[in-house]
Amino acid sequence: MEALLKLVPLTQELLIYLAMDVVIALVLLMIMKWLTGAFRKYSVTEELGVKDNFAFGISIAGGMLSLCIVLSSVVGRHIGVGYQEAAIGMVTFGIVGIILVKFGRFAHDKLVLNKVDTHAMIAERSVSVALVDAASLVASAIVLRNIMIWVDGSDMNALIAIVTGFSVVLTMLLVMTRILEFRYARDNQNDSFQGALEKGQLALAIEHSGNLLGTAMIVSAAKNLLIYNPSGYVSNVTGWLIVSVGLAIALHLLVLANKKIILFGMNFRQEVDHQHNVGVAALGFTLSIGNAMIINGVLGG
Repeated sequence: MEALLKLVPLTQELLIYLAMDVVIALVLLMIMKWLTGAFRKYSVTEELGVKDNFAFGISIAGGMLSLCIVLSSVVGRHIGVGYQEAAIGMVTFGIVGIILVKFGRFAHDKLVLNKVDTHAMIAERSVSVALVDAASLVASAIVLRNIMIWVDGSDMNALIAIVTGFSVVLTMLLVMTRILEFRYARDNQNDSFQGALEKGQLALAIEHSGNLLGTAMIVSAAKNLLIYNPSGYVSNVTGWLIVSVGLAIALHLLVLANKKIILFGMNFRQEVDHQHNVGVAALGFTLSIGNAMIINGVLGG
């Protein structure tokens, strides 16, 4: 049997750390669920099990996935430092992750989709708004996870680097969304991007979700290009800003070139914006994420 299967030995100490991290992660997930119901003023169970609100389920799933993504960068981070210190570190970074992901959602709701009442639209079963809401949460979590991996240690310098880096990258994500919103208005006789989502434009929501996720993934590749300096607060921030903008622009141009080649002879903007072609939107979704994954692989992500 040993000739066919060779496993890395798992010590009893490692298993204890693993069990402790899993239990803490589960508690944090339950807190996330409770906070979701508390802030929205209605029961998660009722919305999902009684009202069968699919949009609400998509939004909740995005929130849960975002927390799992963030926690994946925390689990195992403190192995070997002692059980008490490891538990404190896991809880601290987990809570910081929850707060920052929630802040990312708040910023997206109030600054980007400022003309759409996201909670009300999800309560009214708007799948389009729910998809964008979930994508914004997951995108924020992807960025946050990679910044947490990038920093070294669990001291105050690390927390400052995480918060400032995440804030800068989040601002860049919001600006990129505004640019896409401007493009939509320009190509559609000054029509509102947010209004189209509010009316249930599913194709546009799918394409935009891909833009958010792809941008988050490509921006996260900055961790492979930047050197973490615990006391270099300014250099850390400016580094993430400059590299993130450059990578995001590169991804946008690459995806645009891919669309022109793959969809040669087709007006893909008209297909998504006017004809609500979900198939073309799904292709755009895939190209955004796929190209980001390829670039991440090249850069060692």
